Amino acid sequence: MSETITLEAHGEPFDVYLARPPGEPVGGLVLIHEIWGLVDHIKDVADRYAAEGWLVAAPDILSHAGVEPALGAELFAIRTGADEEAKAATQPRMREAMSAAHAPDYAKWAVAALRATVDRLVEEPGVGERVAVTGFCFGGTYAFALAAADDRIRAAVPFYGTAPRSDRIANITSPVLALYGRHDPALIDALPDVTKAMADAGVSFESVVYPQAGHAFFNDTGPRYDVDAAADAWRRVLAFLREHV
Repeated sequence: MSETITLEAHGEPFDVYLARPPGEPVGGLVLIHEIWGLVDHIKDVADRYAAEGWLVAAPDILSHAGVEPALGAELFAIRTGADEEAKAATQPRMREAMSAAHAPDYAKWAVAALRATVDRLVEEPGVGERVAVTGFCFGGTYAFALAAADDRIRAAVPFYGTAPRSDRIANITSPVLALYGRHDPALIDALPDVTKAMADAGVSFESVVYPQAGHAFFNDTGPRYDVDAAADAWRRVLAFLREHV
């Protein structure tokens, strides 16, 4: 069962897709979307987690920056399509659409919105303090950020996200399982420094790198989908969440 609810952060409303499990929840899960926003793919992933027993809250934090789900879906279709001319033509539109999401004030609002989402989850019957976070790309970066900003998070699972600065990593109290594709150069090049910063901060950090996969390997609606890596990641994530939440 699913529904869309509205929450507020700093006085600004945002929607949350809430997917409920068929019975008593094993815990609450904040699911953070990719740079394309709260598109149908993310809702499908939320429903999959709900089928495994999780009460899932997937907030739409990009509409606040001007990228509503319909626009995100349109841009995704163009960027992952075969029409190279259309891809080139949409570059300025992409930059304009995503520019607000890179502003410092936006990041502060987004983390506040994610914490408000946690507030809602902990109030749900059967959840209590058993809350985790996961996310993809943009959402993986914010999964790291939420873990650093909210000590109620018991487990964090960022998919191909950018870790915070070392001083923010020191605020993470939950174990972290981070998943990457080998063919994702910027993140893979940064991974040794991230691993060291996590160790220096005393954070329980495990990284998994899939040798044949690239960025966005879990998104089964896009051309980078890697069925083997996605299936293995799904098994690992479910086991990790069950163990720590």
